[in-house]
Amino acid sequence: MEGINYSDTETEGEILNSLVQYFGDNLGQNVKAMPLVEETSLLEDSSVTLPVVVIGNGPSGICLSYMLSGYRPYLSSEAIHPNTILHSKLEEARHLSIVDQDLEYLSEGLEGRSSNPVAVLFDTLLHPDADFGYDYPSVLHWKLEQHHYIPHLVLGKGPPGGAWHNMEGSMLTISFGNWMELPGLKFKDWVSSKRRNLKGDRVMPEEIARYYKHYVKVMGLQKNFRENTYITSVSRLYRDQVDNDGQGRNISTQHLQIEKSKFAKRNWEIRGYQRVGDGSHIPFCLFAENVALATGTLDSPGRLEIEGEDFPFVFHSMPEFGAAVSKGKLRGKVDPVLIVGSGLTAADAVLCAYNNNVPVIHVFRRRVTDPDLIFKQLPKKLYPEYHKVYHMMCTQSYSLDSDLLSAYTSFPEHHVLAFKSDMKCILQSISGLKKIFRLSAAVVLIGSHPNLSFLKEQGCYLGHNSSLPITCKGNPVEIDAYTYECVKEANLFALGPLVGDNFVRFLKGGALGVTRCLAIRQKKKKHLFIERGGGDGIV
Repeated sequence: MEGINYSDTETEGEILNSLVQYFGDNLGQNVKAMPLVEETSLLEDSSVTLPVVVIGNGPSGICLSYMLSGYRPYLSSEAIHPNTILHSKLEEARHLSIVDQDLEYLSEGLEGRSSNPVAVLFDTLLHPDADFGYDYPSVLHWKLEQHHYIPHLVLGKGPPGGAWHNMEGSMLTISFGNWMELPGLKFKDWVSSKRRNLKGDRVMPEEIARYYKHYVKVMGLQKNFRENTYITSVSRLYRDQVDNDGQGRNISTQHLQIEKSKFAKRNWEIRGYQRVGDGSHIPFCLFAENVALATGTLDSPGRLEIEGEDFPFVFHSMPEFGAAVSKGKLRGKVDPVLIVGSGLTAADAVLCAYNNNVPVIHVFRRRVTDPDLIFKQLPKKLYPEYHKVYHMMCTQSYSLDSDLLSAYTSFPEHHVLAFKSDMKCILQSISGLKKIFRLSAAVVLIGSHPNLSFLKEQGCYLGHNSSLPITCKGNPVEIDAYTYECVKEANLFALGPLVGDNFVRFLKGGALGVTRCLAIRQKKKKHLFIERGGGDGIV
């Protein structure tokens, strides 16, 4: 297939034309006779079947769009990776992009802070030896190879960047700025171009959100993105029905046209609505051969599921709590704020209250010596504010011999039994001892879950344990380690926090795995198409 020129100003109609080229120029007149997408938007009922629909427009979805758009990573000519074994493997196929190489072979023997081997591989190529404190440059350089473009749409609720646009802006990110960047655009270069001063290596979430939004524009990816979209249903149109030739068969063929081609199967129907300027909702229905889940896990805050949790003085997110503090709603209060949780978001809430002279009761189930506490994994010099919180957790705990401390009191190995309408809470220790305190507010920050309500069984069947909800740490989506395809659902992929990669550093590996898988399948289709002498058209 000849290279296609996808410019920044490419129209949606040209995306449809690229679909025709993607599947071959001789698929039949029915495809070519379809109206241009300007006339029937891709977010309205349409006869177009897209090769890929990506659900979620955070860094996972953005990076996947970048690679599906034809950007390919190669080993730089002057690069020498500090891992000599990996470097020798890379040298063996220097002429090939990483997408075209054996990812299992390259990632063998590598270790890192992700359980997904491709994530570790891609991270060490982009940030060699980063976990040892080195700031080595990437050993990769990127080329735009437009003939590798795979038509796709990325659907998101807000602007590109996903949940980063909704994070509390007063806190530094946990990762360094350069660990948050996406391929092809250095974060520091972008900051310099905006004439902003980068103070230290860590940055504010709003800076990252602006960077992601700018990235989509500067990389020419806008044509693939649709904002203000809300997914209500993602369902299969058929399930593992097999014809004599071994190809999947659609049960409702009389209603569908394109899937009769062996090159564009309507595996998935995606329904939802798009919010427009006047607040109204416009429903849409899309068909896709493949769906990639890149939703993240911040949709649904974790709940204690106890009495009184829905009282208005109980918050479940950092932005809610931060807004209450910034508006002065808690200023001058004598009664403390209750903060529940032992992670970094809970630590952010402690800092927010502490720095605004709001007294804190900090409740968490773990022991302060628990080796799995996140603070144990953070170097003190790089994260002094979090270690300040951890120091208080250890040294300012509640004692029966003393009252609450004026600014901060921790309650290790405690949990909340109930909230009462008179703004009191009941705490219980691991030994069963109960205590009652009056509050000015409470904020429950015990993690979050993805909202996969658009999938059957809320997506639970995709997890390692199908009886539990999908969570980043406890029950991620079960995937093939090298393709990121769901083990329990063909043509459905998952990446990012859904598969346990909560750091931007590692979610980029998901984009590599998915892109390689789809590129291989694309080649197989082309060979099949050629063998059949240009195809037999679409009936």
